[in-house]
Amino acid sequence: MDEKPHWLDQPRNVKLLWRGFLFVLLLTVLAGFFVPMHPHFAIESIFGFNAWFGFLVCALMIVVAKGLALLLKRPDTYYGKDHD
Repeated sequence: MDEKPHWLDQPRNVKLLWRGFLFVLLLTVLAGFFVPMHPHFAIESIFGFNAWFGFLVCALMIVVAKGLALLLKRPDTYYGKDHD
């Protein structure tokens, strides 16, 4: 079998993708200077609120998912044998 490697298997492509994502994030945060904001709450008027709030919520979702995995996981042989 002669398969071509996937383009994400090359570390330079992954590094380029990360740099691109960070550049888009930077542009989005800097757009806050040029776009008029209409915050509903006082905390929303802090510069970069959406970026750090999104990061914190994403990190919290990961922690909750890890906790659920500890609660719900089954052993590897859970479906392997019939309990007679």
